[in-house]
Amino acid sequence: MIVVTGATGNIGRDLVPLLAGAGEEVVAVSRRPQVDGLPAGARHIRADVGSGADLRPALDGARALFLLLGGELNAHGEHPDALVEAAAEAGVERIVLVSSQLTATRPDAPSHARLRAFETAVRASGLQSTVLRPSGFASNAYAWAETVRARRTVLAPFAEVALPVVDPADIAAVAAAALLADGHAGRTYELTGPVAVTPREQAAAIGRALGEEVAFVELSREQARHHLAQLMPADVADSTLDVLGVPLPAEQAVGADVERVLGRPARPFGAWVERNLAAFR
Repeated sequence: MIVVTGATGNIGRDLVPLLAGAGEEVVAVSRRPQVDGLPAGARHIRADVGSGADLRPALDGARALFLLLGGELNAHGEHPDALVEAAAEAGVERIVLVSSQLTATRPDAPSHARLRAFETAVRASGLQSTVLRPSGFASNAYAWAETVRARRTVLAPFAEVALPVVDPADIAAVAAAALLADGHAGRTYELTGPVAVTPREQAAAIGRALGEEVAFVELSREQARHHLAQLMPADVADSTLDVLGVPLPAEQAVGADVERVLGRPARPFGAWVERNLAAFR
């Protein structure tokens, strides 16, 4: 049995069918009271990933755990050691943790301190562990969906700064490989898209998929910060804008780990748009 936390998110909703399709019994964990549309072989349990006690019933009988911290759990919740110990006590043998590229490229960033602590906890647990460090998600473009639908316009800062955003479906595929197969224990995978793309190029890709022009309006850093500060803590907003506006060379580099693990190239941003075009219509 494999437990998938964050089962209804951008990674989890692709990962659950991959595991179930491989014949695994899957427990899909989320804080939603009910989840519809799960594939055969998967069942939902409501639990708070920030609480070891809350998560224990979902872990009963599990051999592997996909661990994803979402939203406020990146800053709050039980100490990572407590959550990892709960998994070990339940008999879990293998953990795949979604961390972030920034834990390596910006090791002093306060916004990612909890992810760094989780990396340390899973590595020290004695369990088979694999750490995934994705770059920015292609699905962050959902933030533009409302203005694309209403005005065929994308509003974003740093129009010409290119980053190799990764398709969450590729993160799910790498996670599935690490959960299902041997040979990934002790590994850290840097997951990126196949090419660095600018916000302006992303807007153009959405327009091509729609068959209509999508205008691009460049925001100032302060305008973008004002918006982000309503959605996340100020330090996280500032860290995000630092990466988007003044990325380090390592943050703009295209990694090889998606292709190394999956035996195929990473999916381009346009492929993500095509699969999720309904959000922008």
